[in-house]
Amino acid sequence: MYSLAVTNGTLSDEQVAELVHQALADPQFNGQRILVLIPDGTRTAPIPKMFRLLHQELGNRVAALDFLIALGTHNPMSEAQINRLVGVTPEERGTTFKNVQIFNHLWNLPDTFISCGVISADEIAEISGGMLRQEVDVRINKLVTEYDLIIICGPVFPHEVVGFSGGNKYFFPGISGQEVINLSHWLGALITCYEIIGTPGLTPVRRLINRAASMISTQKLCLAMVVSPGTNQLAGLYIDKPESAWEDAANLSAKVHIKYVAQPFKQVLSVMPEMYDDIWTAAKGMYKLEPVVADGGEVIIYAPHITEFSYTHGEILAEVGYHVRDYFLKQWDKFQGYPAGVLAHSTHLKGMGTFDPIAGEQARIRVTLATGISPERCAAHNLNYRDPASIRLAEWANREDEGILLVPKAGEILYRLK
Repeated sequence: MYSLAVTNGTLSDEQVAELVHQALADPQFNGQRILVLIPDGTRTAPIPKMFRLLHQELGNRVAALDFLIALGTHNPMSEAQINRLVGVTPEERGTTFKNVQIFNHLWNLPDTFISCGVISADEIAEISGGMLRQEVDVRINKLVTEYDLIIICGPVFPHEVVGFSGGNKYFFPGISGQEVINLSHWLGALITCYEIIGTPGLTPVRRLINRAASMISTQKLCLAMVVSPGTNQLAGLYIDKPESAWEDAANLSAKVHIKYVAQPFKQVLSVMPEMYDDIWTAAKGMYKLEPVVADGGEVIIYAPHITEFSYTHGEILAEVGYHVRDYFLKQWDKFQGYPAGVLAHSTHLKGMGTFDPIAGEQARIRVTLATGISPERCAAHNLNYRDPASIRLAEWANREDEGILLVPKAGEILYRLK
């Protein structure tokens, strides 16, 4: 393990560079074909810095140094977006980095994948504590079989499905087929986002993705980053096998990415940065704040730039809408044919609540969109609407004593009650 961390402040560029150098100086990397998994633009991380450091350390020593963007089911990135993501100019792509290939994970093409094998229904039942009993085909982007080493290079934050993101999550769902994506996300939804988010250690979902990753035979290394809140600088960097690097990074993330408050709020305004371009990604403004919203309270997702629920899954969401978990479970015959990952997202955004065939659906809190999505579409999706033009951010500041919380850059810091 190569690691460096601070709980207050940030690591210097020199410290980060030296740690990466120490970890990659071993001659064992010479001549290898290396594939680096990186996040897309929906995560805060110093990817440009890490891209250049990896190229600096390995570019002249290895047979190949390529990058694969772990999109999950997010939109593929354009060449201009990729250049911004890794911090290079088009000219540099054609000169300094001309031998580096950067791939989108083309999750929508069947030819992208190979199967690593099947996890049995009995094992899924054991991993899930009996919540699920079904076998799953573990399919992964076949690029992983074409390299000698896979390096995961991504940040760790509290996460709504798995507890904390990062580590082997860059394989599943990062570059995986729909089977493990749907199963893992539905398992998280059964546990509930409220219960699992920010839970350290091996949650059932983390156990599932670690088990799936163990079926990938290619050697793995992980650069697990912990980003200092409010910055694009690192508070911690852990370099080791994915499981151990992730575990230590998650422990630090629990210290720096969870904010504790004394009392619940009746109203929260989550201001979503433009790196979230649809509700599928901007729903983190709900996930990370739900624990501190009082019963009957409201989360407002403020994002005037967002005009779509999901660029990928919008048609399905238009059919099913947003509902609490039990709305689906108690009408399973009606909904079991839909992708479980989409149903999971639906329940995560709607939050905790109950459903009874006679009394109907009762959500614990209200979820309101102040976005570029119309009132009619919000209503059709079972969400509340507020005109974003009616919101003046300055009027929301410093009102915690009134039970009102403004979160200027929501989506990454988890709020919890003390």
